Amino acid sequence: MDNTIFITGASSGIGKAAARLFASKGWNVIATMRTPENETELNQLQNVTVLQLDVTQLQQIHETVRKILDTHQVDVVFNNAGYALMGALEAVSDEEIRAQMETNFFGVVRVTKAFIPYFREKGKGLFITTGSSAGLAGFPMGSVYDASKWAIEGWSESLSYELAEFNIGIKTIEPGMVATEIMNKSPMVAHPAYDRLLNNFITAITRQEIMTTPEQIAEVVYGAATDGSKKLRYVCGEDAVALYRHRLEVGDEAFREGIFEMMNSGISIG
Repeated sequence: MDNTIFITGASSGIGKAAARLFASKGWNVIATMRTPENETELNQLQNVTVLQLDVTQLQQIHETVRKILDTHQVDVVFNNAGYALMGALEAVSDEEIRAQMETNFFGVVRVTKAFIPYFREKGKGLFITTGSSAGLAGFPMGSVYDASKWAIEGWSESLSYELAEFNIGIKTIEPGMVATEIMNKSPMVAHPAYDRLLNNFITAITRQEIMTTPEQIAEVVYGAATDGSKKLRYVCGEDAVALYRHRLEVGDEAFREGIFEMMNSGISIG
């Protein structure tokens, strides 16, 4: 029987790269996105179905999942939809905070919850979520985005225990800097009191030399979907691996001192 993966946020970046890769491996791919009418590549692939899904719309989630499960046997759900809201907390509106959490956290939770009864009755299934190295370490000017990714970390670990009762897996992919459109599309909220910090942060990001491609992360997603392990976290990208290892080695406070130094000098992250 052919395997099927359901992907959110498949219009660009990691989501689109994963859709292409899984399709090339013979999987059936359900590629969802907010504006499928703008898609010109995935809908040309024979074993890819492109559907509209805004993960902030609960009713649309339920309708889409019901529609898919009427016609497909889904094996893996890849929760990938998300974006990064950057800027000082003082500059971020309550509406922007809510929108960030609605997409990055509640969207993941709601899509997952919609599929759990199906996987439970089936007796197996796998959820994979795009996390971030920002869910393993906090960075300047990203408190809201980082909060959404840290929430994913705790939620995934806790949920893994209850899902294991029914042979359902949950895994988190944690890349570092990815050469994707997410940073170009992400809101960057300015506040004059934080100009120096914001400028140093932007300098550190733009000087980043180690950059992982969406295609490389898609390979990690494919590995997570097929390795048969119960591994929870997949830290990927040379920068993320080095950063996380460094934090574990030196401890939280020494790591934070290093970030302070980085932000004062504008040197690159990692």
